[in-house]
Amino acid sequence: MNRRLLLSLLATLPLVSCFADDNFSVTYAPAGEVKGKHIVLLAGDEEYRSEEAMPALGKILSQRHGFKCTVLFSTEADGTINPDYGASLTNPEALDTADAIVMLLRFRKWNDAALATFDAAIKRGVPVIALRTSTHAFAGIETSSPFVSWNWNKEGGWGRKVLGETWVSHWGKHKSEATKGVIESANASDPILRGVTDVFGTTDVYEVHLPANAKVLMRGLVLSGMTPDSAPVTKMKTNAKKAEQGINDPAMPIAWTRVVKNDAGTENKVFCTTMGAASDLPNESLRRMIVNGVFWGLGLEVPEKADVSFVGEFTPSAYGFKGYVKGISTSAHALK
Repeated sequence: MNRRLLLSLLATLPLVSCFADDNFSVTYAPAGEVKGKHIVLLAGDEEYRSEEAMPALGKILSQRHGFKCTVLFSTEADGTINPDYGASLTNPEALDTADAIVMLLRFRKWNDAALATFDAAIKRGVPVIALRTSTHAFAGIETSSPFVSWNWNKEGGWGRKVLGETWVSHWGKHKSEATKGVIESANASDPILRGVTDVFGTTDVYEVHLPANAKVLMRGLVLSGMTPDSAPVTKMKTNAKKAEQGINDPAMPIAWTRVVKNDAGTENKVFCTTMGAASDLPNESLRRMIVNGVFWGLGLEVPEKADVSFVGEFTPSAYGFKGYVKGISTSAHALK
């Protein structure tokens, strides 16, 4: 075969994955019907195994739905994943070409250059799909930084300003009262809920008090145990506003959308769920709701029943501090 023709044919074949040794991020090239969109997934929390969840979602979004996906991590200097390194974000420059951001962050304190790159993406109006502790994504940013107001304890910080809420409390008992999702009947026709049925996760319900412009898609029943068949809890509880209410009456929101104007005057479409730990992702409906949120954020037609089957084996670690798998390089998450 003519060498030029061979090279031309090879150039048309889809790449399965690409890993760049010098920046410790992982990129999954799109497969199937290519959407022409770049999704950047941010992994950086100490507890809920975002370093496992974001690659799993990136593989699904790229291989099942045709998005280019790049996963950024918190690492040590040699590229070994360490979610306790809150100042680390690998390859923040990937955000310069992000069409959407999927994030699971907690108490990050990136340097000003990384924060500015993230801020620039937000100011471009990219949609944000935020999971679990992203409501309190930032903490410990220096007082001299122009981004100090993003710290969660600065009137709710970035989370309350953009997502609509910050850290408030564990509404269900941590590690003993699981979550069952209940679709908000008034918004059951929302496209993000297409193909979503039995949402369940072993993470607990967070206390949430949303602004008026948030659209609640799903509420979370606090269960009396850690299995889907556990009965809902029926006790009363005092919330952060000093009001007593039934713990499930009303149940706290666990998934919502909002559209918020940013400081540059553009708008960000936001989908947020307080679920999304790696150990929650075996639930098919939760995965589908997250994937649907990406389609919605990008203004694309949401599939009637999105394919959210895992790409390869996915066996998530249990959530918990210091529970991450030690000695794993970011390259371990490249597609084989």
